Amino acid sequence: MAYDLGNPELDERVRKLVADASDNENQDLVAELITTALKMHRDGAGRGDLKLINTAVKEMRYSNLVFSRHHEPKVTIYGSARTPEDDPNYELTVEFARLMVEHGWGVVTGAGPGIMEAGTKGAGKEHSYGVNIRLPFETEPNHYLLPERTVNFKYFFTRKLGFVKESNAFVILPGGWGTLDEAFELITLFQTGKSDLHPIVLLEAEGTGYWDHVVDFMKDVQLASRMISEPDMSLFLYTTSAEEAAYHIRHFYSNYHSQRYAGEKLILRLRQAPTDEELERLNEDFADIVVSGRIEKVAPTPAEVHDDDALDCDRIAFVFDQHQFGRLRQLVDRLNDLASLPETTQIPEPMTEEQAERPW
Repeated sequence: MAYDLGNPELDERVRKLVADASDNENQDLVAELITTALKMHRDGAGRGDLKLINTAVKEMRYSNLVFSRHHEPKVTIYGSARTPEDDPNYELTVEFARLMVEHGWGVVTGAGPGIMEAGTKGAGKEHSYGVNIRLPFETEPNHYLLPERTVNFKYFFTRKLGFVKESNAFVILPGGWGTLDEAFELITLFQTGKSDLHPIVLLEAEGTGYWDHVVDFMKDVQLASRMISEPDMSLFLYTTSAEEAAYHIRHFYSNYHSQRYAGEKLILRLRQAPTDEELERLNEDFADIVVSGRIEKVAPTPAEVHDDDALDCDRIAFVFDQHQFGRLRQLVDRLNDLASLPETTQIPEPMTEEQAERPW
């Protein structure tokens, strides 16, 4: 069904305006954006609602522009703005960020002081990205960031989208309510399949006593009450080691590249497909998440060929139950164990049309 204004003359004027502005291949979606704005105008939307949506779209547009210029893999570091420079978690963050840059990664932070400053300090200006939030008491990004690598947000929800959309891994240091909000939102995105799987690390300095209490709560309360399942605990790593955190992230991409759904089947794209013997073991060990049939090696689907989507990768596919994403993460870990750790990390595009078009 066409998404239009129901007025052939106006709809044609919108299409012509879009065509005159640019000849890129996404004219249909740009026309829909304009149509949505005109529908709101015709609906008589209030000025406050219009300002909110207008600001959100402008912020998302500028964030896309900034990040589209830089193609290195990126890890987002979350944590408290109140962490002083002499805190062991500050020092640990600097060490972790330096390690990731040494392995060819960039570092995204919230651009503020504390843990955010430590991340940008460790990464250096040429590998740091800032996703700043405008607050009455924190307005300016820290001095380790370049202005052209910094996006300033009015709204937390657009900023949080920027974090997740542009990053390939996430490391969360101790912090306040905002940090916990970001941590549990991330885990929820992966637990529910609203995002492709990515590595998450809960990192703290030895003996500082933060994440260990949170993890104990997950086990002793949430898991014991069956509010989460045992495999959900595989969606993240808890560690006090910068080296282990960096290795965990790199290992996640040692074989796994990306995923895509084709009809009812989930396709996992890999650097190296399992052997027939390894595939047999995977079918035995992960039969509980296969709705029907088996895990099989497959060729690129016609849709992938049409989109030129990771055609250099090997593939396995199966009918996934779309519920046990913790178990899916365990499957990905097993696949990664089959390959050696590469010098550089091969990553997919941060957001594809197939991801945005999922029905859930």
